Amino acid sequence: MNDITMKDQLIKWRHDLHMIPETAFEEHMTSAYIAEELKKMGVSICSGLGGTGIVATLKAGEGSKIIGIRAELDALHFTEAADHSYVSKNKGKMHACGHDGHMAILLGTAKILSERQHFNGTVCFIFQPAEEPGKGARAMIEDGLFEQFPLDEIYGLHNMPGLPAGTFATRPGGIMAGEDNFVIRIKGKGAHAARPHMSIDPLVIASQIILALQTIVSRNLDPSVPAVISCTEIVTDGVRNAIPTYVEIKGDTRSYSPDIRRFLEEKMRTISAGICEMHGAECQFEYTHEFAPTTNWEEYVGFTVEAAAKTAGKENVTSNINQMMISEDFSAFLEKVPGVFVFLGNGDEHDQKGHIPLHSPSYDFNDDILLTGAAYFAELVKIRLS
Repeated sequence: MNDITMKDQLIKWRHDLHMIPETAFEEHMTSAYIAEELKKMGVSICSGLGGTGIVATLKAGEGSKIIGIRAELDALHFTEAADHSYVSKNKGKMHACGHDGHMAILLGTAKILSERQHFNGTVCFIFQPAEEPGKGARAMIEDGLFEQFPLDEIYGLHNMPGLPAGTFATRPGGIMAGEDNFVIRIKGKGAHAARPHMSIDPLVIASQIILALQTIVSRNLDPSVPAVISCTEIVTDGVRNAIPTYVEIKGDTRSYSPDIRRFLEEKMRTISAGICEMHGAECQFEYTHEFAPTTNWEEYVGFTVEAAAKTAGKENVTSNINQMMISEDFSAFLEKVPGVFVFLGNGDEHDQKGHIPLHSPSYDFNDDILLTGAAYFAELVKIRLS
């Protein structure tokens, strides 16, 4: 298959998958589509890992080494705002993070490797469910992923709006932050809006807590230490003319260090409880660890940089990008198996497409980088299984 034909095939896969977005652990149509396309390539398929996950294996030569390459199956709960011929057919769901593109890239990698077989060993193509909530990687691991497929190394990528299209970026060590979620429940005393003196106003208390939380990072941590606290939702039982009794504050934190994660939790708990007590309200504080930091194995970064340079040219590869505060389920794999995660530029402000941020209803994966991604993975396999 020549590059022009391969590009057309990649675009078809991507558009087909874009039209059938499914959210976490419900990716049945998506999984079936992937399995059918892999069968055409003659690779061995194991379905149902972690619920809807798929692992396809391809062996060439007599080499004993096994490496894994991963893509994500799930979409997001967004109503698509983009206007194109392959718009989502599933109401209220869309591929707003580019997982459709990642799946197409991995299918393309499987296609290239099945035709060329220019490697010596085994490649596992891992299609993982439920990346967005941070549950799918662990579900596959708990379902015996590494017992059935004892990987020596694992690799992944994610498109990145804001980076020039077709460029690569990675770094040794921490590349993406851990994510923790929190819920602060405040019980005050409801009253008529015209009689506030009869209330213990949980909205006022919540406002003070939200403002106080913003001082934790800015006034307690060294400015060189990456950390973020974001309050993203306020839920009440009030109405326009009544002060509520209950308020919930929801949000998340991002950080890299276990010590910082513990510090944020303890400080947030103390502040929330203290402000509530000061006003005579009750406080419940819930804090959960969702994503571990994504930490690249330093000794393997050079292989990804080499593969990226051979694919896109040295001038289009950054080997020490700044840490980002976004989170990734791939972190669970890197806690078990050596490997590296890289970013593939989706387009910046100078591009006509690809620069719209992730998790936006107007986002769309840039088809021009599909072939670059597949070629990169194929080159990486060639380097690591030579």
